[in-house]
Amino acid sequence: MSNTRKAVFSFSIMFLLLLAVGFGQSWNVMLAIFNLCLISAVMSLGLNIQWGYAGLFNAGVMASTAVGGLAAVLVSYSPVAKAWNAGGTEIGMAFLFLVGTVLGAILIWKWIKPSRLRTVVLTLFLVLGYALMRFYYEDAAIKIEAVDAAKTGFLGGLGLPVLFSWAVGGIAAAGLAWLVGRIALGLRSDYFAIATLGISEIMISILKNEDWLTRGVKNVTGLARPVPYEVDLQKSDWFINLVLWFEGNGLGDDRTSEAFRETVMLASGVFVKICYSGLFLSVLLIILALSALALNSPWGRMMRAIRDNETAAAAMGKDITSRHRQVFIIGSAVIGIAGAMLTTLDGQFTPGSYIPLRYTFLIWVMVILGGSGNNLGAVLGAFITWFAWIEAEPASVWLAEGINSFLHESNPLRQHLLEVAPQMRMVVMGLILILVLRFRPRGILPEQSPGGN
Repeated sequence: MSNTRKAVFSFSIMFLLLLAVGFGQSWNVMLAIFNLCLISAVMSLGLNIQWGYAGLFNAGVMASTAVGGLAAVLVSYSPVAKAWNAGGTEIGMAFLFLVGTVLGAILIWKWIKPSRLRTVVLTLFLVLGYALMRFYYEDAAIKIEAVDAAKTGFLGGLGLPVLFSWAVGGIAAAGLAWLVGRIALGLRSDYFAIATLGISEIMISILKNEDWLTRGVKNVTGLARPVPYEVDLQKSDWFINLVLWFEGNGLGDDRTSEAFRETVMLASGVFVKICYSGLFLSVLLIILALSALALNSPWGRMMRAIRDNETAAAAMGKDITSRHRQVFIIGSAVIGIAGAMLTTLDGQFTPGSYIPLRYTFLIWVMVILGGSGNNLGAVLGAFITWFAWIEAEPASVWLAEGINSFLHESNPLRQHLLEVAPQMRMVVMGLILILVLRFRPRGILPEQSPGGN
Protein backbone atom coordinates (compact mmCIF):
# COMPACT_ATOMS: atom_id res chain seq x y z
CA MET A 1 0.00 0.00 0.00
CA SER A 2 1.37 3.43 -0.96
CA ASN A 3 1.95 6.14 1.59
CA THR A 4 -0.93 8.16 0.11
CA ARG A 5 -3.39 5.34 0.66
CA LYS A 6 -2.00 4.69 4.13
CA ALA A 7 -2.45 8.36 4.97
CA VAL A 8 -6.04 8.43 3.71
CA PHE A 9 -6.88 5.24 5.56
CA SER A 10 -5.17 6.32 8.81
CA PHE A 11 -6.72 9.78 8.92
CA SER A 12 -10.13 8.28 8.09
CA ILE A 13 -9.80 5.99 11.12
CA MET A 14 -8.85 8.97 13.30
CA PHE A 15 -11.86 10.92 11.97
CA LEU A 16 -14.18 8.03 12.87
CA LEU A 17 -12.66 7.74 16.34
CA LEU A 18 -13.22 11.45 16.95
CA LEU A 19 -16.81 11.11 15.75
CA ALA A 20 -17.27 8.18 18.15
CA VAL A 21 -16.14 10.39 21.02
CA GLY A 22 -18.54 13.10 19.89
CA PHE A 23 -21.52 10.78 19.78
CA GLY A 24 -20.48 8.64 22.77
CA GLN A 25 -19.22 11.30 25.19
CA SER A 26 -19.89 14.85 24.01
CA TRP A 27 -18.98 17.21 21.18
CA ASN A 28 -17.26 19.49 23.67
CA VAL A 29 -14.92 16.66 24.64
CA MET A 30 -14.33 15.71 21.03
CA LEU A 31 -13.45 19.27 19.99
CA ALA A 32 -11.19 19.70 23.03
CA ILE A 33 -9.26 16.59 21.97
CA PHE A 34 -9.21 17.75 18.35
CA ASN A 35 -7.80 21.17 19.26
CA LEU A 36 -5.03 19.66 21.36
CA CYS A 37 -4.29 17.22 18.54
CA LEU A 38 -3.84 20.17 16.16
CA ILE A 39 -1.45 21.95 18.54
CA SER A 40 0.45 18.73 19.18
CA ALA A 41 0.72 18.22 15.42
CA VAL A 42 2.45 21.60 15.09
CA MET A 43 4.89 20.61 17.85
CA SER A 44 5.47 17.28 16.16
CA LEU A 45 6.22 19.02 12.85
CA GLY A 46 8.79 21.21 14.60
CA LEU A 47 10.58 18.22 16.11
CA ASN A 48 10.32 16.36 12.79
CA ILE A 49 12.18 19.24 11.11
CA GLN A 50 15.01 18.80 13.61
CA TRP A 51 15.14 15.01 13.83
CA GLY A 52 13.55 13.82 10.59
CA TYR A 53 15.33 16.32 8.35
CA ALA A 54 18.70 16.66 10.08
CA GLY A 55 18.97 13.93 12.70
CA LEU A 56 19.28 16.35 15.65
CA PHE A 57 18.36 14.66 18.92
CA ASN A 58 16.66 17.57 20.71
CA ALA A 59 15.65 16.56 24.23
CA GLY A 60 14.68 20.12 25.12
CA VAL A 61 11.38 20.48 23.28
CA MET A 62 9.85 21.62 26.56
CA ALA A 63 11.96 24.80 26.60
CA SER A 64 10.75 25.98 23.20
CA THR A 65 7.15 25.26 24.21
CA ALA A 66 7.51 27.20 27.46
CA VAL A 67 9.15 30.19 25.76
CA GLY A 68 6.26 30.29 23.29
CA GLY A 69 3.82 30.21 26.20
CA LEU A 70 5.67 33.05 27.91
CA ALA A 71 5.41 35.08 24.70
CA ALA A 72 1.62 34.81 24.87
CA VAL A 73 1.73 36.42 28.32
CA LEU A 74 4.21 39.17 27.47
CA VAL A 75 2.33 40.14 24.32
CA SER A 76 -1.33 39.87 25.33
CA TYR A 77 -1.49 40.62 29.06
CA SER A 78 -2.14 44.25 29.94
CA PRO A 79 0.75 46.18 31.53
CA VAL A 80 0.60 46.41 35.32
CA ALA A 81 1.14 50.16 35.78
CA LYS A 82 1.79 49.99 39.53
CA ALA A 83 4.46 47.33 39.06
CA TRP A 84 6.17 49.35 36.33
CA ASN A 85 6.16 52.42 38.55
CA ALA A 86 7.56 50.42 41.47
CA GLY A 87 10.44 48.71 39.72
CA GLY A 88 10.32 49.18 35.98
CA THR A 89 13.25 51.60 35.87
CA GLU A 90 15.49 49.32 37.95
CA ILE A 91 14.63 46.30 35.79
CA GLY A 92 15.52 48.34 32.71
CA MET A 93 18.87 49.29 34.25
CA ALA A 94 19.57 45.67 35.15
CA PHE A 95 18.81 44.62 31.58
CA LEU A 96 21.11 47.32 30.18
CA PHE A 97 23.96 46.21 32.45
CA LEU A 98 23.37 42.59 31.40
CA VAL A 99 23.53 43.44 27.70
CA GLY A 100 26.49 45.76 28.25
CA THR A 101 28.36 43.10 30.17
CA VAL A 102 27.86 40.50 27.45
CA LEU A 103 28.84 42.86 24.64
CA GLY A 104 31.80 44.20 26.57
CA ALA A 105 33.05 40.68 27.30
CA ILE A 106 32.84 39.82 23.60
CA LEU A 107 34.82 42.94 22.65
CA ILE A 108 37.49 42.26 25.29
CA TRP A 109 37.82 38.70 24.02
CA LYS A 110 38.32 39.93 20.46
CA TRP A 111 40.51 43.00 21.08
CA ILE A 112 43.00 41.65 23.61
CA LYS A 113 45.29 38.89 22.44
CA PRO A 114 45.28 35.61 24.37
CA SER A 115 47.28 36.29 27.51
CA ARG A 116 47.07 36.54 31.28
CA LEU A 117 46.08 40.19 30.84
CA ARG A 118 42.97 39.22 28.85
CA THR A 119 41.98 36.71 31.50
CA VAL A 120 42.33 39.22 34.31
CA VAL A 121 40.57 42.06 32.48
CA LEU A 122 37.72 39.80 31.34
CA THR A 123 37.23 38.36 34.83
CA LEU A 124 37.15 41.77 36.50
CA PHE A 125 34.77 43.13 33.86
CA LEU A 126 32.36 40.20 34.26
CA VAL A 127 32.39 40.44 38.06
CA LEU A 128 31.75 44.20 37.98
CA GLY A 129 28.98 43.89 35.39
CA TYR A 130 27.30 41.08 37.31
CA ALA A 131 27.47 43.03 40.58
CA LEU A 132 25.88 46.12 39.02
CA MET A 133 23.17 44.05 37.37
CA ARG A 134 22.32 42.24 40.60
CA PHE A 135 22.25 45.53 42.52
CA TYR A 136 19.43 46.88 40.37
CA TYR A 137 17.73 43.54 39.72
CA GLU A 138 17.22 42.35 43.31
CA ASP A 139 15.71 45.62 44.48
CA ALA A 140 13.43 45.81 41.44
CA ALA A 141 12.22 42.20 41.76
CA ILE A 142 11.27 42.69 45.41
CA LYS A 143 9.34 45.89 44.66
CA ILE A 144 7.49 44.44 41.65
CA GLU A 145 6.50 41.19 43.35
CA ALA A 146 5.10 43.14 46.32
CA VAL A 147 2.55 44.99 44.16
CA ASP A 148 -0.82 43.28 44.74
CA ALA A 149 0.90 39.90 44.88
CA ALA A 150 -2.34 37.92 45.08
CA LYS A 151 -3.54 39.19 41.68
CA THR A 152 -0.51 40.49 39.81
CA GLY A 153 2.95 40.86 41.36
CA PHE A 154 4.56 41.03 37.93
CA LEU A 155 5.08 43.56 35.15
CA GLY A 156 2.43 42.18 32.79
CA GLY A 157 2.71 42.46 29.03
CA LEU A 158 2.05 44.78 26.12
CA GLY A 159 -1.73 44.42 25.92
CA LEU A 160 -1.68 43.51 22.22
CA PRO A 161 -3.98 41.00 20.45
CA VAL A 162 -3.00 37.49 21.47
CA LEU A 163 -2.65 36.31 17.86
CA PHE A 164 0.51 38.43 17.60
CA SER A 165 2.03 36.30 20.33
CA TRP A 166 2.05 33.24 18.07
CA ALA A 167 4.59 34.86 15.78
CA VAL A 168 6.47 36.35 18.74
CA GLY A 169 6.55 32.92 20.38
CA GLY A 170 8.19 31.47 17.29
CA ILE A 171 10.75 34.30 17.19
CA ALA A 172 11.53 33.95 20.92
CA ALA A 173 11.97 30.18 20.65
CA ALA A 174 14.20 30.69 17.61
CA GLY A 175 16.32 33.14 19.60
CA LEU A 176 16.71 30.64 22.44
CA ALA A 177 17.59 27.94 19.90
CA TRP A 178 20.28 30.19 18.42
CA LEU A 179 21.82 30.62 21.88
CA VAL A 180 21.59 26.89 22.65
CA GLY A 181 23.03 26.11 19.22
CA ARG A 182 26.04 28.35 19.85
CA ILE A 183 26.68 26.41 23.06
CA ALA A 184 25.75 22.82 22.25
CA LEU A 185 25.80 22.23 18.50
CA GLY A 186 28.95 20.49 17.39
CA LEU A 187 28.74 18.05 20.28
CA ARG A 188 28.17 14.37 19.66
CA SER A 189 24.48 13.50 19.38
CA ASP A 190 24.16 11.99 22.86
CA TYR A 191 25.95 14.94 24.45
CA PHE A 192 23.77 17.33 22.47
CA ALA A 193 20.64 15.59 23.81
CA ILE A 194 21.92 15.89 27.39
CA ALA A 195 22.82 19.55 26.86
CA THR A 196 19.39 20.45 25.44
CA LEU A 197 17.64 18.59 28.27
CA GLY A 198 19.73 20.43 30.87
CA ILE A 199 19.16 23.84 29.28
CA SER A 200 15.45 23.06 29.07
CA GLU A 201 15.30 22.34 32.81
CA ILE A 202 17.21 25.56 33.52
CA MET A 203 14.70 27.51 31.43
CA ILE A 204 11.73 26.01 33.28
CA SER A 205 13.39 26.72 36.63
CA ILE A 206 13.78 30.38 35.64
CA LEU A 207 10.11 30.62 34.66
CA LYS A 208 9.04 29.05 37.96
CA ASN A 209 11.13 31.37 40.12
CA GLU A 210 11.13 34.76 38.36
CA ASP A 211 7.79 35.96 39.73
CA TRP A 212 8.31 39.53 38.52
CA LEU A 213 8.22 38.21 34.95
CA THR A 214 5.90 35.17 34.99
CA ARG A 215 4.26 35.11 38.46
CA GLY A 216 6.07 31.77 38.90
CA VAL A 217 3.99 28.97 40.38
CA LYS A 218 1.16 31.44 41.12
CA ASN A 219 0.38 31.30 37.37
CA VAL A 220 -0.92 33.97 35.02
CA THR A 221 -4.65 33.68 34.38
CA GLY A 222 -7.24 35.64 32.44
CA LEU A 223 -5.30 35.89 29.18
CA ALA A 224 -7.20 37.47 26.29
CA ARG A 225 -8.89 35.28 23.71
CA PRO A 226 -8.88 35.50 19.93
CA VAL A 227 -12.41 34.03 19.90
CA PRO A 228 -15.71 35.04 21.58
CA TYR A 229 -16.46 34.27 25.21
CA GLU A 230 -19.22 31.80 26.00
CA VAL A 231 -21.03 34.20 28.31
CA ASP A 232 -21.18 36.83 25.56
CA LEU A 233 -22.52 34.31 23.05
CA GLN A 234 -25.24 33.23 25.47
CA LYS A 235 -26.50 36.83 25.58
CA SER A 236 -26.30 37.46 21.82
CA ASP A 237 -29.53 37.33 19.85
CA TRP A 238 -27.80 36.16 16.67
CA PHE A 239 -26.30 33.17 18.47
CA ILE A 240 -29.55 32.27 20.20
CA ASN A 241 -31.34 32.44 16.85
CA LEU A 242 -28.62 30.25 15.35
CA VAL A 243 -29.15 27.65 18.08
CA LEU A 244 -32.93 27.79 17.52
CA TRP A 245 -32.46 27.33 13.78
CA PHE A 246 -30.09 24.42 14.32
CA GLU A 247 -32.36 22.69 16.84
CA GLY A 248 -35.52 23.27 14.81
CA ASN A 249 -38.64 22.97 16.94
CA GLY A 250 -36.96 20.78 19.53
CA LEU A 251 -36.56 23.59 22.10
CA GLY A 252 -40.00 25.15 21.81
CA ASP A 253 -40.68 28.86 22.27
CA ASP A 254 -39.91 29.22 25.99
CA ARG A 255 -36.47 30.87 26.21
CA THR A 256 -36.56 30.85 30.00
CA SER A 257 -36.80 27.08 30.34
CA GLU A 258 -33.95 25.09 31.87
CA ALA A 259 -33.60 22.94 28.76
CA PHE A 260 -33.23 26.01 26.55
CA ARG A 261 -30.56 27.60 28.78
CA GLU A 262 -28.61 24.34 29.01
CA THR A 263 -28.69 23.87 25.25
CA VAL A 264 -27.44 27.41 24.64
CA MET A 265 -24.64 26.93 27.18
CA LEU A 266 -23.49 23.69 25.55
CA ALA A 267 -23.76 25.22 22.09
CA SER A 268 -21.64 28.23 23.13
CA GLY A 269 -18.87 25.91 24.29
CA VAL A 270 -18.97 23.99 21.04
CA PHE A 271 -18.96 27.21 18.99
CA VAL A 272 -15.90 28.58 20.82
CA LYS A 273 -14.00 25.33 20.32
CA ILE A 274 -14.90 25.33 16.61
CA CYS A 275 -13.48 28.85 16.33
CA TYR A 276 -10.26 27.67 17.95
CA SER A 277 -10.21 24.68 15.60
CA GLY A 278 -10.38 26.98 12.58
CA LEU A 279 -7.43 29.05 13.82
CA PHE A 280 -5.29 26.08 14.80
CA LEU A 281 -6.08 24.17 11.61
CA SER A 282 -5.10 27.18 9.52
CA VAL A 283 -1.72 27.43 11.25
CA LEU A 284 -1.16 23.68 10.94
CA LEU A 285 -1.93 23.65 7.21
CA ILE A 286 0.37 26.62 6.56
CA ILE A 287 3.26 25.06 8.47
CA LEU A 288 2.61 21.66 6.88
CA ALA A 289 2.68 23.18 3.39
CA LEU A 290 5.88 25.11 4.10
CA SER A 291 7.48 22.01 5.64
CA ALA A 292 6.63 19.92 2.57
CA LEU A 293 8.08 22.57 0.25
CA ALA A 294 11.24 22.78 2.35
CA LEU A 295 11.67 19.00 2.52
CA ASN A 296 11.38 18.56 -1.23
CA SER A 297 13.59 21.54 -2.07
CA PRO A 298 17.36 21.45 -2.67
CA TRP A 299 17.76 22.64 0.92
CA GLY A 300 15.77 19.68 2.18
CA ARG A 301 17.78 17.21 0.11
CA MET A 302 20.98 18.78 1.43
CA MET A 303 19.79 18.42 5.04
CA ARG A 304 18.96 14.77 4.54
CA ALA A 305 22.33 14.21 2.90
CA ILE A 306 24.00 15.72 5.98
CA ARG A 307 21.81 13.56 8.22
CA ASP A 308 22.68 10.36 6.38
CA ASN A 309 26.43 10.96 6.03
CA GLU A 310 28.03 13.99 7.68
CA THR A 311 31.51 13.00 6.55
CA ALA A 312 30.57 12.89 2.88
CA ALA A 313 28.61 16.15 3.16
CA ALA A 314 31.56 17.87 4.82
CA ALA A 315 33.84 16.60 2.06
CA MET A 316 31.52 18.32 -0.43
CA GLY A 317 32.12 21.65 1.34
CA LYS A 318 28.99 21.82 3.52
CA ASP A 319 29.26 23.60 6.87
CA ILE A 320 27.67 20.92 9.05
CA THR A 321 27.45 22.91 12.29
CA SER A 322 25.99 25.95 10.55
CA ARG A 323 23.35 23.88 8.78
CA HIS A 324 22.48 22.06 12.00
CA ARG A 325 22.07 25.40 13.74
CA GLN A 326 19.83 26.58 10.93
CA VAL A 327 17.46 23.63 11.08
CA PHE A 328 17.52 23.64 14.89
CA ILE A 329 16.36 27.26 14.91
CA ILE A 330 13.60 26.62 12.36
CA GLY A 331 12.25 23.59 14.21
CA SER A 332 12.34 25.40 17.56
CA ALA A 333 10.46 28.35 16.05
CA VAL A 334 7.64 26.01 14.97
CA ILE A 335 7.50 24.49 18.45
CA GLY A 336 7.44 27.99 19.96
CA ILE A 337 4.41 28.87 17.84
CA ALA A 338 2.66 25.77 19.16
CA GLY A 339 3.57 26.76 22.73
CA ALA A 340 1.93 30.16 22.28
CA MET A 341 -1.13 28.50 20.75
CA LEU A 342 -1.42 26.14 23.73
CA THR A 343 -1.28 28.98 26.26
CA THR A 344 -3.87 30.86 24.21
CA LEU A 345 -6.19 27.85 24.29
CA ASP A 346 -5.75 27.36 28.04
CA GLY A 347 -6.17 31.07 28.76
CA GLN A 348 -3.43 30.84 31.38
CA PHE A 349 0.31 30.35 31.74
CA THR A 350 1.34 27.69 34.29
CA PRO A 351 5.14 27.22 34.49
CA GLY A 352 4.73 24.31 36.89
CA SER A 353 2.87 22.26 34.26
CA TYR A 354 5.84 22.07 31.90
CA ILE A 355 7.23 18.59 32.46
CA PRO A 356 9.42 16.46 30.14
CA LEU A 357 6.82 13.66 29.97
CA ARG A 358 4.20 15.87 28.30
CA TYR A 359 6.30 18.33 26.38
CA THR A 360 9.28 16.23 25.27
CA PHE A 361 8.65 12.50 25.58
CA LEU A 362 5.14 12.54 24.10
CA ILE A 363 6.28 14.74 21.20
CA TRP A 364 9.03 12.24 20.43
CA VAL A 365 6.47 9.42 20.53
CA MET A 366 4.36 11.33 18.00
CA VAL A 367 7.24 11.64 15.55
CA ILE A 368 8.34 8.00 15.99
CA LEU A 369 4.82 6.59 15.61
CA GLY A 370 3.97 8.66 12.57
CA GLY A 371 7.29 8.23 10.80
CA SER A 372 10.26 10.55 11.21
CA GLY A 373 11.12 12.49 8.07
CA ASN A 374 7.50 12.38 6.87
CA ASN A 375 5.46 15.52 7.56
CA LEU A 376 2.06 13.83 7.27
CA GLY A 377 3.42 11.06 9.47
CA ALA A 378 4.31 13.60 12.17
CA VAL A 379 0.76 14.98 12.06
CA LEU A 380 -0.78 11.50 12.15
CA GLY A 381 1.45 10.48 15.04
CA ALA A 382 0.32 13.56 16.97
CA PHE A 383 -3.34 12.68 16.49
CA ILE A 384 -2.88 9.04 17.47
CA THR A 385 -0.70 9.78 20.49
CA TRP A 386 -2.83 12.55 21.97
CA PHE A 387 -6.09 10.71 21.33
CA ALA A 388 -4.75 7.60 23.05
CA TRP A 389 -3.31 9.68 25.90
CA ILE A 390 -6.68 11.30 26.64
CA GLU A 391 -9.03 8.41 25.96
CA ALA A 392 -6.95 5.68 27.63
CA GLU A 393 -8.25 6.67 31.08
CA PRO A 394 -12.02 6.64 30.38
CA ALA A 395 -11.62 3.51 28.25
CA SER A 396 -9.74 1.78 31.10
CA VAL A 397 -12.38 2.80 33.64
CA TRP A 398 -15.14 1.50 31.35
CA LEU A 399 -13.27 -1.77 30.86
CA ALA A 400 -12.66 -2.15 34.63
CA GLU A 401 -16.35 -1.58 35.35
CA GLY A 402 -17.23 -4.19 32.74
CA ILE A 403 -14.91 -6.75 34.33
CA ASN A 404 -16.20 -5.88 37.80
CA SER A 405 -19.73 -6.75 36.74
CA PHE A 406 -18.62 -10.40 36.62
CA LEU A 407 -16.84 -10.31 39.98
CA HIS A 408 -18.38 -10.77 43.41
CA GLU A 409 -18.68 -7.63 45.54
CA SER A 410 -16.27 -9.07 48.12
CA ASN A 411 -13.57 -9.73 45.54
CA PRO A 412 -10.57 -7.43 46.27
CA LEU A 413 -9.77 -7.30 42.56
CA ARG A 414 -12.79 -5.03 41.99
CA GLN A 415 -11.36 -2.10 43.92
CA HIS A 416 -7.87 -2.70 42.59
CA LEU A 417 -9.04 -2.47 38.97
CA LEU A 418 -10.82 0.82 39.64
CA GLU A 419 -7.71 2.25 41.33
CA VAL A 420 -5.26 1.34 38.57
CA ALA A 421 -7.55 2.17 35.63
CA PRO A 422 -6.75 5.94 35.56
CA GLN A 423 -3.01 5.14 35.36
CA MET A 424 -3.37 2.78 32.40
CA ARG A 425 -2.57 5.53 29.89
CA MET A 426 1.15 4.93 30.45
CA VAL A 427 0.69 1.22 29.75
CA VAL A 428 -1.37 1.96 26.66
CA MET A 429 1.20 4.44 25.29
CA GLY A 430 4.03 2.00 25.95
CA LEU A 431 2.12 -0.81 24.26
CA ILE A 432 1.36 1.32 21.19
CA LEU A 433 5.01 2.37 20.92
CA ILE A 434 6.28 -1.21 21.27
CA LEU A 435 3.86 -2.53 18.64
CA VAL A 436 4.76 0.18 16.14
CA LEU A 437 8.50 -0.27 16.69
CA ARG A 438 8.11 -4.03 16.33
CA PHE A 439 5.94 -4.16 13.22
CA ARG A 440 6.48 -0.68 11.69
CA PRO A 441 9.97 0.42 12.83
CA ARG A 442 10.00 3.31 10.34
CA GLY A 443 6.60 4.54 11.52
CA ILE A 444 3.08 4.27 10.16
CA LEU A 445 3.92 6.62 7.27
CA PRO A 446 7.64 6.07 6.63
CA GLU A 447 9.86 8.62 4.95
CA GLN A 448 9.94 8.49 1.17
CA SER A 449 12.38 9.78 -1.41
CA PRO A 450 12.17 13.50 -2.36
CA GLY A 451 8.99 14.25 -4.25
CA GLY A 452 7.04 11.39 -2.73
CA ASN A 453 6.09 12.88 0.66
